Amino acid sequence: EVQFVESGGGLVQAGGSLRLSCIASGFTFDDYDIGWFRQAPGKEREGISCISSGVGSTYHADSVKGRFTISRDNIKNTAYLEMNSLKPEDTAAYYCAALKTCWDYYPAFDSWGQGTQVTVSS
Repeated sequence: EVQFVESGGGLVQAGGSLRLSCIASGFTFDDYDIGWFRQAPGKEREGISCISSGVGSTYHADSVKGRFTISRDNIKNTAYLEMNSLKPEDTAAYYCAALKTCWDYYPAFDSWGQGTQVTVSS
C-alpha cells in the first residue's frame, strides 16, 4: 500500500521558516520524482516543488522560487521542503506525492497523505 506521511507544519509569523518532511512507503522511492503540493482554502491543489529521481534535479514554482528548497534522502524514503521567508499567502495544507514526472506534477499513484497545515500570520 502506497502511503505518504507529512509533518512539520505549524503556525509561524511572516518571515519565519519551517521544514516539512514526507515519509513514503509502499513503492520504490528511488525510482520516482517526488513533488510537494499545497492547497489553500477554496483553491485547487497546486504543485510547487519537485525533485527528480536519479540526479535530483529540482524545480520550483515561481511563487516559491528562491524561498523554498526541496531535497530527498533515498535511504530514509523521505522528502523535505525547507521553507524560508514565509508569507501569509503560503498558508495552506501541504502534501507530497510520487510523480510520473516533474514536468506536469501528475501523481504516479492515487494516494494522498493527510497533509500538514502551514499557517503564516502577518
